[in-house]
Amino acid sequence: MTGTALSLVIGAAVLHAAWNALAKRSHDPLVFLWSSFSVATLLLLPFALWALRTEQFAASAAPFVAATVAIHAIYFYALGSSYRSGDFSLVYPIARGLGVALVPVLALFLFDERLSPLGGTGVSLVVTGIVTLHLLPRLGQGTREPLRLGAGTWWALLTGLTIAAYSLVDKAGVARLHPVPYIFLLGLGSSLILLPAMRARAAALRTEWRANWRAILAASTMNLTAYLLVLFAFRLSKVGYVVAGRELSIVFSALIGSLWMNEGPLLPRLAGAAVVLAGVVCVALAR
Repeated sequence: MTGTALSLVIGAAVLHAAWNALAKRSHDPLVFLWSSFSVATLLLLPFALWALRTEQFAASAAPFVAATVAIHAIYFYALGSSYRSGDFSLVYPIARGLGVALVPVLALFLFDERLSPLGGTGVSLVVTGIVTLHLLPRLGQGTREPLRLGAGTWWALLTGLTIAAYSLVDKAGVARLHPVPYIFLLGLGSSLILLPAMRARAAALRTEWRANWRAILAASTMNLTAYLLVLFAFRLSKVGYVVAGRELSIVFSALIGSLWMNEGPLLPRLAGAAVVLAGVVCVALAR
């Protein structure tokens, strides 16, 4: 991975962990997510129009835009449901890690992107670290009860499937359309698809804005911006490396979940995060 691509990925990881933490602490995570990415989409409008002046909309990009809009609508719904049902430091690593595991395998067949031995090792370490983050807190508690998947975990798994799906779609999409108008259309379409659900949550929407309008505005500057950095990185590096590298955000989620949200002891989470970090370093060095 080039230095420029790695810098984009690290920036995206920091922003991604931050706005997800804000969503987790909201009254209604789905309402919060919809509000933040809708505001972000409006902010992107002038930049999208400017980009289209120099790079026209290609008809070949339309199927990918339509696909990513549908997938992202499911993604936001599943993500909001997972935060409503489970701990941030648990569901976030599961959701992000499943994408890391699936994307390189699928990219091999779709884009003929073959990971180098070092890159493959890095992806494997990221997945191993995520599993460690999931299991070590249970071992630290000395529990012998069988591992049961709660509602938050199931929603996180669905979120991970959508992450893998939209990563592959968007890798192909930004090869046909500039990332700025691409992500604007993504945000606009997802916002419109989820609008009926927001109308059914009108009271929750008003409550969320009254209580968390500052956090919504802060998240709106981070969520689509974070993914915009990823889209530019897709243009510079293999999709498997980019998706694995951005999971550096899992390190930040472990710290946030333990220190800010009091979800459990820090050391077990840091152990898993260290393995994730080692994987990210391997991905960064791979070619």
